[in-house]
Amino acid sequence: MQLLSDLEQQLNALDAQQLRRRRRIADTPCAPHVTVDGRKLLAFCSNDYLGLASHPRLVEALREGASRYGVGSGASHLISGHSRAHALLEERLADFLSPHLEQARALYFCTGYMANLAVLTALAGRDADLFSESLNHASLIDGARLSRARVQVYAHGDNAALEVLLKSSTAKTKVVVTDSVFSMDGDLAPLPALLALCERYGAWLVVDDAHGFGVLGTHGRGALEHFNLRSPYLIYMGTLGKAAGVGGAFVAAHATVIEWLVQRARPYIYTTAAAPALAHALMTSVELISGHEGAIRRAHLQQLVGQLQSALHLQRWTLLASQTAIQPVIIGRNDEALRAAAALQEQGVWVPAIRPPTVPADTARLRITLSAAHTAADVTRVAEAINAVEAGVPA
Repeated sequence: MQLLSDLEQQLNALDAQQLRRRRRIADTPCAPHVTVDGRKLLAFCSNDYLGLASHPRLVEALREGASRYGVGSGASHLISGHSRAHALLEERLADFLSPHLEQARALYFCTGYMANLAVLTALAGRDADLFSESLNHASLIDGARLSRARVQVYAHGDNAALEVLLKSSTAKTKVVVTDSVFSMDGDLAPLPALLALCERYGAWLVVDDAHGFGVLGTHGRGALEHFNLRSPYLIYMGTLGKAAGVGGAFVAAHATVIEWLVQRARPYIYTTAAAPALAHALMTSVELISGHEGAIRRAHLQQLVGQLQSALHLQRWTLLASQTAIQPVIIGRNDEALRAAAALQEQGVWVPAIRPPTVPADTARLRITLSAAHTAADVTRVAEAINAVEAGVPA
């Protein structure tokens, strides 16, 4: 069959470029010490930044939620699937973000990918101009494409280039969209300057804070709190499967924006609502994030970031400048990055090799992600292993 033959040839081409991906099977909960494909490993690859994914209180909250609401929601939110658990979570999230959003309201989604598709396709249409950061996540790129708006990409962190684009736009609806913490580099978008531009030129600023919510800010309110931002122009997306430790995502914005999403966002309207038990468990996540324990975990995470940066002594590879839990080590070639990851795994340390198209060509890397569940001893071990592997892996 020629169709299958064509796919096989394309898969072989991926193999030749060292670009084929494969799944690994974890037999243990998300935690620093895991069993994967039958091997015990020290993992630095999850986005469980606060170490809540296996927290006993969340496990109990999920059990309680399933007991109270059952397992499935049974329908979409606008039919019969919108439970009291969903409503309470949305109210709690809106209250949590209210210092940064005027007339705040929140909307819960099954995934962050769906949330981003929903926002961009509902806000922008054929007559809109959409300005997208060059390093945005794939979900934002896909949302921009599906919106049918005129999409213009501006260079990473280039506010001057963005201003030129905004100034020349005559569209009635203008949307600027950016990650807050860039998932492969770990750096932060210049949100204060971006918001100032959006307010000046009458554009929405859509912020994907997937890697900032729960981690950044004194109370874990994410990038908005980190930069002390407040504006009706802000539309904020936060994921709930990373620092919050459970799953799903939410969009928070002015109540009018959220009502528009309820009426027009196809990824929200035409899908079965997530299990109410997850929403019930997430109430405990927000409590942990905003409370004393969350503050302690964020402080510990920052200590680990500093420790790792001091302990890595790289000669050929480059540790990118990042003050977040994402600590990328740039290697360059795909094959060398794969060899490095394999060598680390031989030492019982799991750090993934990230290759194109996830990152630009010739910037294959090890993506180290730290968690508050890691110990100082864990960080010492990964740093020593990477230092040794760099010295032993041929260029």
